[in-house]
Amino acid sequence: MTSNILNNASGQPWADNTHSQTAGVRGPVLLQDYQLVEKLAHFNRERIPERVVHAKGAGAYGTFKLTKDMSEYTKADVFNGEGKETPIFLRFSQVAGELGYPDTLRDVRGFALRFYTQQGNYDIVGNNTPTFFIQDPLKFPDFIHSQKRDPRTHLRNATRQWDFWAHSPETVHQVTYLMGDRGNPASYRTMNGYGSHTFKWVTADGTAFWVKYHFMSEQGVVNMSEETAAKAASEDTDYLLHELFDAIESKNYPSWKVCVQILPYEEGLNYKHDIFDITKVVSHKDYPLIEIGEFTLNRNPDNYFEDVEESAFAPANFVPGIEPSPDKMLQGRLFAYKDAARYRLGANYEQLKVNRPINEVHNYERDGFMSNNAQNGAVDYEPNSFGGPTEDTSARNHGDQLEGKTGNYAAYEPDNFSAAGALYNVLSEEEKQRLVATIASNLGQVEGEHAEEIKILETRQFYQADPDYGTRVTEALRLNLDDIK
Repeated sequence: MTSNILNNASGQPWADNTHSQTAGVRGPVLLQDYQLVEKLAHFNRERIPERVVHAKGAGAYGTFKLTKDMSEYTKADVFNGEGKETPIFLRFSQVAGELGYPDTLRDVRGFALRFYTQQGNYDIVGNNTPTFFIQDPLKFPDFIHSQKRDPRTHLRNATRQWDFWAHSPETVHQVTYLMGDRGNPASYRTMNGYGSHTFKWVTADGTAFWVKYHFMSEQGVVNMSEETAAKAASEDTDYLLHELFDAIESKNYPSWKVCVQILPYEEGLNYKHDIFDITKVVSHKDYPLIEIGEFTLNRNPDNYFEDVEESAFAPANFVPGIEPSPDKMLQGRLFAYKDAARYRLGANYEQLKVNRPINEVHNYERDGFMSNNAQNGAVDYEPNSFGGPTEDTSARNHGDQLEGKTGNYAAYEPDNFSAAGALYNVLSEEEKQRLVATIASNLGQVEGEHAEEIKILETRQFYQADPDYGTRVTEALRLNLDDIK
């Protein structure tokens, strides 16, 4: 029989949850009221450090169904066997704002997808953009600092944001994407997702391919105007979270087609652009999208804190048959995400419900704060004579041939502008007009003694991407075109 008696965390019955123990009717509160002390102590610790980036988000559970067997390209179990279904969890997020920040303001949106596979968790931690702002992880803290609050005023500051972009020409492709229509999705359901990086797929016989992931919204891509986004932010700071939750709760389940671009190993290394540079894309004309499956979100979290706030995705969560590429940004993220999770959630964060794999875990890690997977006292060292877990050599990584001298190198491919120019030229005339108006509105907010310099540097990047693009921004900002040229 299920009990509905109020208990404390130790299971003891709670006699009075309304009145503290005092010395008489009007007396001071007694220290012996351990239930009061426990309640306040727990309350003081109910918040964990929020994520430095992607702090605010929404999430849901669902199912991925493989519709095309991919064993020709990878031995990963999740992509082998047509019709196979795999449980998933997906977290959407905003990059720059804090937990309470309005979620409809222009920003890149995170698109973090977890497959709970029979070989362990496989995470694809991407965005709603196929590219990113920078090429090197060493610049990531500086980039994020420029998007966050001013350390002196504690206010968001457009000057800092544009100053970084203006001095970092590799950002122009992503800035063009962000300032375009897709920088303001109308809902999480109506935006695409991307793995962004290039990854490696390996077959059972050791043949390697390069792969890029695309998650195409089956609701269509729908975006907000600047005015609509601002209005939504003023009326409901949780508009996107609210919209997703209500859709799933009403059984209007959103779905995405899972597509990949596959490049043969050597062809990828010799492609016309550096496929390991996350500021660039691989042309769909050269390597068309291949649809391999579909996933649907069909269950809201039972508890937002447990399922969304405590979720910890990591690009390093690979399964056999899927491996990293030499992408510098990906290489940096392999370390950074798990390290951030250990700081935020503790050493045993992967034992939390949302992070726990569906297959059993056997290893030699033990103890630490909040450990709840003691592995029943099994041997905790290796080598041993007691039948402890052993290596699975079939999970060994496929090797890459390396050459060259160690050093601190600039991007392999120096062209920062042609990709942004190509993006600009696939836009309709109306989209170009909105893009320029958005840039003028945002870049026009730059203030201070370096404002003119920042505007010129940034607009010069748009001009190098495409002269028409740069000329339009120049005119919108009332700059001198000779300074831009």
